Amino acid sequence: MHAEAQMDLEALRRSADSACRLMKVLSNPDRLLLLCQLTQGEKRVGELEELVGISQPTLSQQLGVLREEGLVNTRREGKNIYYEIASPQALAVMNVLFEQFCGPAQESKPC
Repeated sequence: MHAEAQMDLEALRRSADSACRLMKVLSNPDRLLLLCQLTQGEKRVGELEELVGISQPTLSQQLGVLREEGLVNTRREGKNIYYEIASPQALAVMNVLFEQFCGPAQESKPC
């Protein structure tokens, strides 16, 4: 039974590491805004630039981080690159953040 408890602890540690990695990526305001927009569905890079007001170099850098971390998928259509959320965990966290900080109960607070 001691070995089973040790295995569970190791699994828990891996899960905690994954959760911390996700939270670290989400702790950047630009990445958080990008993911917030992507919760509404797939968006072109140009659309994201307009929606979040992030300059192209910063936008590219932050989208790169989201891609490297496996939080978004991309697809190319002609000259356009589209982004969508790829991580169910990131989507779930974004939904909770929206509910807590941007939902109807938070109308008096800026989002």
